[in-house]
Amino acid sequence: MRFILYLLLFLLPFGSKAQTYQQKIDSYRNEIKSKFEKDTFGPLRKENIGYLDYYTANENFVVQADVEILFGEKPFRMPTYDGTSNDYKRYALLHFEILGEKHTLTAYQSAAIFQNPQYKDYLFLPFIDETNGFETYTGGRYIELDASKVVNGKITIDFNKAYNPYCAYSSGYRCPKPPAENILQTHILAGEKAYKGPKNERPVNKAMAKNFTEKEKNIISTGDTSSKLHVYQTTNEKELAVLKATSQDINIDDPLLEILEKRMLATVQAPEHAGVGIAAPQVGINKNLIWVQRFDKAGEPFEFFINPKIIWRSKLTRLGAEGCLSIPDRRDDVTRSYAIRLQYWDKNGNVIEENIEGFTAVIFQHEVDHLYGILYPDRLEEQAANQKIELNEKLKFSIENGNIRP
Repeated sequence: MRFILYLLLFLLPFGSKAQTYQQKIDSYRNEIKSKFEKDTFGPLRKENIGYLDYYTANENFVVQADVEILFGEKPFRMPTYDGTSNDYKRYALLHFEILGEKHTLTAYQSAAIFQNPQYKDYLFLPFIDETNGFETYTGGRYIELDASKVVNGKITIDFNKAYNPYCAYSSGYRCPKPPAENILQTHILAGEKAYKGPKNERPVNKAMAKNFTEKEKNIISTGDTSSKLHVYQTTNEKELAVLKATSQDINIDDPLLEILEKRMLATVQAPEHAGVGIAAPQVGINKNLIWVQRFDKAGEPFEFFINPKIIWRSKLTRLGAEGCLSIPDRRDDVTRSYAIRLQYWDKNGNVIEENIEGFTAVIFQHEVDHLYGILYPDRLEEQAANQKIELNEKLKFSIENGNIRP
């Protein structure tokens, strides 16, 4: 029956109205290509834009959805393909029909941009359908909606405007994974197809690096280079807000950077902490800076990392105990990638990449999570929702249950 419906769909004649709609969609797609061309630090290089591919515009994939607003929804962390996660809230269920079959998708609001008046009506609609991994990108596609366009309890969903996550074109992006509730058991033969061009490495935009804020300057300047800083705690509401915020890259020329570097080291090495790593948000500074003890090097030295990013994570994972200087009196077993590839800046602004594995890789993952506002209990919630396959139940990676707390 479904095959017959598809056949009828493509045998429908295209009149002048369909041609006009095709022109409208072509114009929309050309605008997107133009933005890619102008964005030096975007996911697509200019010479690769020609690899973008789309289905022919089809008005049968423009649907009117009944909007069921969801009330009392709590924010949750939507996992991303780079191994991190972003805060979202379920906004509404969208009920619609395609090819005579009923479907439902959930629209989400991003906690990161919802507070910005400019984006208060922005809705995010990620989905996976039966074309993914074949004609379209394996990781799903996205549609953007406007809550202000809900009229009489209905909103238009135009699947011809479905687009690929930036991860389809380039590494280095935090692309959300469509939740299980947004998997459609049908073929959405509309929107962007799979990108078949060369995959890019995301260029580092050093112009986006920021100096310390006035509040951060005051924190850094409260003592000399040998004095430790106060470690923020999740039990304090104001401090928790800092710990849950996303940090920014730091300008390496900021004169207070060296002072913060030394004070963070004094803090993590303080006898009462016994830490193996610390991130700047843990001392009230929302900048991308971490200290990590390198158990993978002779002498197990502490090393300072500026603007670190994890650009690859192994699918092989390990289970090990973790605690946190910012979460008192708690330890849990957390699953982490066994190996990672780290990108960071040196003090001269050179971009360095390094492969790291084992327990040291775990510390890096824990500390880099802090830079995205992710605490390790957030990881436990994610992992509880995702089933893992043990390669060998008798073989487990582990660390001693001591006072080591990244």
